[in-house]
Amino acid sequence: MSLNHAVIWIDHQEAHVMFLSADASEAEIIRSKSTHTHLHHKANEVGSGRAALDSKYLHSVLQAVNESKEILILGPGSAKLELIKHAHHHDAKIAEKIVGVETVDHPTDKEILAYARKFFYKVDQMLQE
Repeated sequence: MSLNHAVIWIDHQEAHVMFLSADASEAEIIRSKSTHTHLHHKANEVGSGRAALDSKYLHSVLQAVNESKEILILGPGSAKLELIKHAHHHDAKIAEKIVGVETVDHPTDKEILAYARKFFYKVDQMLQE
């Protein structure tokens, strides 16, 4: 496993960004500046009831992993998909490095690392074949 793996667990309030190898890891938390994540709406109206994520927040998360060669994105809801869309629209080079997207509820940092190590081990094995 190379040193260039990154995993992002993201929701609408914060992103846990971790860089890992087989035996080492480094982490940082990036928080959204937005305070209103749930909008009240009337019955039978279209929409999720969520405000769109702050583009500065999404940009900060992507910039944190711009040196990584492979990126795994995890999260419980739509924030992970919004991050991918943001990457495709604003930074295609980072978007190309995204190798997986998985729905994961609210794991601890240790659980995120374990999940990512297992995922990247499988990806690395496929690349060697």
